[in-house]
Amino acid sequence: MEPSDLRIALFSGNYNYTRDGANQALNRLAGYLLSQGAALRVYAPVVAEPDFAPTGDLVDIPNTRMPVPGRGEYRLPLGLNAAARRDLERFAPNMVHLSSPDPTGHAAQKWARDRGIPVLASVHTKFETYPRYYGLGFTEPLVEWMLRRFYNRCDALVAPSESQIAELKAQGMHDNITLWTRGVDRDIFHPCKRDLAWRRALGIGDEEAAIAFLGRLVMEKGLDSFAETIVALRRREVPHRVLVIGDGPAREWFERALPGGVFAGFQTGPDLGRALASADIFFNPSVTETFGNVTLEAMASGLPVVAAGATGSASLVDDGETGTLVREGTPESFAAALAPYCNDPDLRRAHGQAGERKAGDYSWDAINQTVVDTYLRLAATRR
Repeated sequence: MEPSDLRIALFSGNYNYTRDGANQALNRLAGYLLSQGAALRVYAPVVAEPDFAPTGDLVDIPNTRMPVPGRGEYRLPLGLNAAARRDLERFAPNMVHLSSPDPTGHAAQKWARDRGIPVLASVHTKFETYPRYYGLGFTEPLVEWMLRRFYNRCDALVAPSESQIAELKAQGMHDNITLWTRGVDRDIFHPCKRDLAWRRALGIGDEEAAIAFLGRLVMEKGLDSFAETIVALRRREVPHRVLVIGDGPAREWFERALPGGVFAGFQTGPDLGRALASADIFFNPSVTETFGNVTLEAMASGLPVVAAGATGSASLVDDGETGTLVREGTPESFAAALAPYCNDPDLRRAHGQAGERKAGDYSWDAINQTVVDTYLRLAATRR
């Protein structure tokens, strides 16, 4: 079987309506599949004004606004209606790829299993950690049980980091898991994109150490940890500035928590590359990410990284060489890790350059070929 023999039905809860790291990876994969001659059909919620155009043919599925406070921009897929099922039958996939354990993912999984079609699931985030950010931490064991049931009904998983694979296996999610890491666009993310004039226009001086946050402004990205760390850094009287790149429903909360912070808003493409390279240190306190696209983008932009020693970042950051991994995850420990970078331009430069060199190893085509190889392996096993 060749890649051109593949007919893949890809299911996503958010393929293109709100830009995030997961759907950027899925669209990159879709482009690579089409370039290899595979047939692809994507089933996901469709909105009137998506953040970007989809790669491949997109079929709408039933959905409603996410019933979670502050997450109204996201849609909850509600299953497969008659129209989607008819479209699936006409497309006749020989591979089903699920990227989210939502009601549509469950329905598509059953549809494929009933027909003997192999099912691959990709893991993009640590869903079991989300409840803690909405006062529902007591439900985490239940969410983990539901995820275990869903993933073990798939033929195999792909996950973006070795540390995440180890954690998934320890949780009993599956024993057949392949590494599908992430790539970075070096035409966008590169130290040469640094723009001092852009910084000055935002009120950041040339010699000031700017600590960057990059991502959607939602609580599960660690906004509370970030803000508490900056307070601790100020108590230490460490000179710095804060540069927030991104937007989201928690922006108003974040602005109140970071008085004096510079909020650059949502950036994309070359503007995003310029904003990130114009910072000096990247701080990522999130523990929900399975890879951390933003961490890799910061490394490619020549920034040293201070991050939580969680899955994802732990597979990217070489502690003491390209940045600092903080295992404790307290504001004081994060502040202690950030302070040397704020005070020492030479340390920033050395670790930033080492991170940029490491980012050069992440080629999208080679990375996406591992998913194609997994498809072919599952198809051969099923035959």
